[in-house]
Amino acid sequence: MTATETSITLEQLRETLPPVWPQDLCGFIGKTVADSTTKLVILDDDPTGTQTVHDIPVLTTWSIEVLENELKTCGPGFFILTNSRSLVPSAAQALSRKLGTNLRRALTGAGVSVQIISRSDSTLRGHYPGEVDALMQALGPSDLPRILIPCFFEGGRYTANDIHYVSEGERLLPAAQTPYARDAAFGYRHSNLRDWVAEKTGGSVAADRIMSVSIEDIRLGGPEAVTNRLLSLSPGDCCIVNALEYRDLEVFTAGLLAVESQGRAFVFRSAASFVRVRAGIRPRDLLDRETMGVDHSGRGGLFVVGSYVPKTNTQLAALRNRKNIVDVEVKVDTLLDVLRQPAAVAAAIAAANQAIESGLDAVVFTSRGLVTGRDVCGSLNIGRRVSDSLIAIVQGISCRPRFLVAKGGITASDVATKGLGVRRAIVMGQVLPGVPVWRLGSETRWPGLAYIVFPGNVGDEGALATISRCLEPVR
Repeated sequence: MTATETSITLEQLRETLPPVWPQDLCGFIGKTVADSTTKLVILDDDPTGTQTVHDIPVLTTWSIEVLENELKTCGPGFFILTNSRSLVPSAAQALSRKLGTNLRRALTGAGVSVQIISRSDSTLRGHYPGEVDALMQALGPSDLPRILIPCFFEGGRYTANDIHYVSEGERLLPAAQTPYARDAAFGYRHSNLRDWVAEKTGGSVAADRIMSVSIEDIRLGGPEAVTNRLLSLSPGDCCIVNALEYRDLEVFTAGLLAVESQGRAFVFRSAASFVRVRAGIRPRDLLDRETMGVDHSGRGGLFVVGSYVPKTNTQLAALRNRKNIVDVEVKVDTLLDVLRQPAAVAAAIAAANQAIESGLDAVVFTSRGLVTGRDVCGSLNIGRRVSDSLIAIVQGISCRPRFLVAKGGITASDVATKGLGVRRAIVMGQVLPGVPVWRLGSETRWPGLAYIVFPGNVGDEGALATISRCLEPVR
C-alpha cells in the first residue's frame, strides 16, 4: 500500500488539489446534447444506474424492433436494464453480444448514431472487462478507447490521484479496503485504478500503459486540456477520469463533446454521476409523496430487501423499529431446500398480504447470514435461487401496495422484470440522493405504481425508515 492509499477526509483531499474550474458549463453541455443526433444508450448491469437522472426511459427488453423505436424517440437517450451483474461471466458476455448485435441492426433504420455507456457499480463490482469487450465485438468497432469513470458523488464515491475512494462515516477509504472489495463474485485487491484495470484484465492491459485525466488537468487546464488528453488516445487504450464533484465531470464532458464533434468515439464504463452530465440533464428536487403520486388509500406499502451488504443490514434494522412495519423474514436455508421452499414462500405471501390489507407496511427480507458458494459461479447461482424465491413472493401478493421499495440492485431488477412485468418505465427522479423512483407502465401488474429502486450500498442507516415515514398516508 502506498502513502496515498490511506484513509482521508474529503476536506483533507480537497486541500491537496486546485480549486474547481470557475465556469458553469451546464448550459453549453445541455445545448450541445440537444442539438446532437447522437443517442446515449446506457447499458445498466442493475437498475440502480438511474439514480441521478429524471424523465428518461428504462427498457427491460431489447429486440431489434424495440431498440429501433426507442432510437427514433425524442430525448437524449435511454437505459437498457441488462441485470448482467447477477449472471455468471459467460452468460453476461453472451447477453452483451446479443445486445450489441441487435443494437447494430436497429441502427441501420434509425438514422442516428449512438454513444455507449456501460453503467456499473461505483464500488467496482461487475463483469469488467468481459461484458464491455463482448458488446463492442458485436457492435463495433471493437478497439474504441475505454474510459473508466466510477465516481458517484451521491453515494460518496470519489476518484483522485487515480485512487478510487468510498466514504465510510467521516472518512474516505481506498476502495480495496472496503467490504465491497471482498465481494464473493467480484472481489479485487487494488484501489489505484491503473492497478485495478491490470488486475481485472489479467495483465493484458499493463498499469503503466493506462492514461488518466487528472484533477489538475480538469481544474487547471479546463475543457481544452481534457480535449487534448482524449485526442492523444489510440485505439484500444484505457483512460481513467478523476473527479471529486460534478463541476469536474462537467469540465471533462465539455472537453469530450469537442472531441466527439471531430468524429472520435469512445466506450465508457462508469457509475451514475457521469451519465447525468453526459446526457445534459440538470438536477431536480427530491420527490415526495405528492410528486410521486402515492395514493392516500388505507393500504400499506411493500419493502423487498435482498441485499446483504453491511449498509443494508443497518438500514433494515432501523426500518424494522418503526411501529407501522410488519416483518416477513424468509430463511435462506429454507429457500435453498427444494422440499421446504414452497411452504416458506406461501407463508411469506400470506403475511405480506395481511399486512398490506390492514394498512401496515410489509418488509419481506431474507435472513441476514450471507451464504456463498465455493467459487464465483456457485455464489451467483445461490443468489439466483434466493432471488427467484423473492420474485415468487412478489408474484403471489394479491393486494396492490401503495408503493414498492426494492433494496439491492439484483433484487430490484428481478422484482421489476419478473415480479411486475416491467418492459418500459420512466424515471421520475429520486426520493433520496442516489435512490431513483420509476413510474411503471400500463403493461405491468400494477400500472402507475411508484417503484423505488434502492441500491444496497447507498444512504445513511435511517434511509429505509425515512422513506417509510415520508410515504405514510395522510390520516
